[in-house]
Amino acid sequence: MEKRVPEKLNREMIAVILTLAWPTMLEQLLQTAVQYIDTAMVGALGTQATAAVGATSTVNWLVGISLQGLSVGFLAFISRACGAGEPLKARRASGQAVLVALVVGVLVMAATLSLSGEIPVWMQVDVEIRALASRYFFTLYTAILFRTMLIVFGTVLRAAGDTRTPLKVNAAVNLINVVLNFCFIYPTRTVVLLGKELLIPGMGWGVTGAAAASALAFTAGGIAITVALWRHPVVSPKGVGIRPDLQILRPCMKVALPNMLQRFGTSLGYVVFASLINSLGDVSTAAHTIANTVESAFFIPGYGMQTATATLIGNAYGAGDRKRMKDLSAMVIPMEAVLMILSGGCLFAAAPALVDIFSDSPDVISLGTTVLRMVALSEPFFGITIIVEGMMYGVGKTKQPLVYNVTCMWMVRILGTFICIHWLEMGLVSAWACMIAHNMVLFVLYMLTYLQGTWNPLREMAERVEKS
Repeated sequence: MEKRVPEKLNREMIAVILTLAWPTMLEQLLQTAVQYIDTAMVGALGTQATAAVGATSTVNWLVGISLQGLSVGFLAFISRACGAGEPLKARRASGQAVLVALVVGVLVMAATLSLSGEIPVWMQVDVEIRALASRYFFTLYTAILFRTMLIVFGTVLRAAGDTRTPLKVNAAVNLINVVLNFCFIYPTRTVVLLGKELLIPGMGWGVTGAAAASALAFTAGGIAITVALWRHPVVSPKGVGIRPDLQILRPCMKVALPNMLQRFGTSLGYVVFASLINSLGDVSTAAHTIANTVESAFFIPGYGMQTATATLIGNAYGAGDRKRMKDLSAMVIPMEAVLMILSGGCLFAAAPALVDIFSDSPDVISLGTTVLRMVALSEPFFGITIIVEGMMYGVGKTKQPLVYNVTCMWMVRILGTFICIHWLEMGLVSAWACMIAHNMVLFVLYMLTYLQGTWNPLREMAERVEKS
């Protein structure tokens, strides 16, 4: 009979999981809060301004999520090196992360800036707002090198168990972004505060000002996270150099490339998904943009726990501790389910009030509320999916998630949405129904992988030994 995990050990594991997870959750909460503020501030300029920002937001998501996929290779490698007690290997991997961030950041900047005029056309943005959307996108991506550093170096620090430094840096980024928004979006104006009139200087750049504020904030964050990485006692690349090291790059890229392809493939699906929705008109585009912004806050418990899970599973795998891997996985899934049930319940209840923050259009509020309440019911299933995915990232298994995510995205969400919109002439609600169906199919696939134990390389090794 299998021995039960002692209650004290359970409490210790829960404490470790939450210690790693809460700074990531708070970091994402701050980022989402700024996104809320950005959307609300731009929304005050009108529906067209919201649509101009939202029209390219999925391309922005495509780039960001692909860069996060690149960083997963370093997360898996460094967390295993730390678990195995090999600090020099972890530092060498950190040096390679610096090299990759610089090369990829420059290439992405060249590509996005050169294509900034074409992207609104590809996204089927209304002709009236294409120039505005293009200016917003170009301005935002002048800082993509620094944003790349912020993403990759933050992941390196989290892989070493330091989730607080990325939290502090991103909190500063968010604060800078909000302050600059007030200065760049609106013209100089007088406001009344505590009965006194205050003159607030402003540039009056509108949507372009929001992009400029974000670009400057990312620049500051990229510099700050680089300084923090260089000073870190465990994963500082100082002294190890950043020349290509194939002994480190090969295993990192073996994990990272499938994950990048997964994220690129699914994110490209998000772009196509958004372009299909953009074809429905300004109201649907605005409702979709606002609903996405609102929903992102309620993913926070899931993704915070995913980061903690990937790091701890990677540590246990590096130490060759099969029992700890099993205990962690059995503990974190119920924790995630409870968190996401609470999160989904809050989203369902608060949906009308949250959408009302970003728009004064009754049509946008009604449509946004409907799709948010639909997706709220699927939150617990989505949360479990990303936890199992995080466990697979921690052990370096990224090929299965690639197949699962890309297949479901294109065969369920995109094909279903295309049929609903263009053949059946249905609206935004049908598109979000296809999105929920996509998430539910993923839940089934990942749960089968977890229950069969094929996510765990140590279990597979033990079974091969037993058979031999």
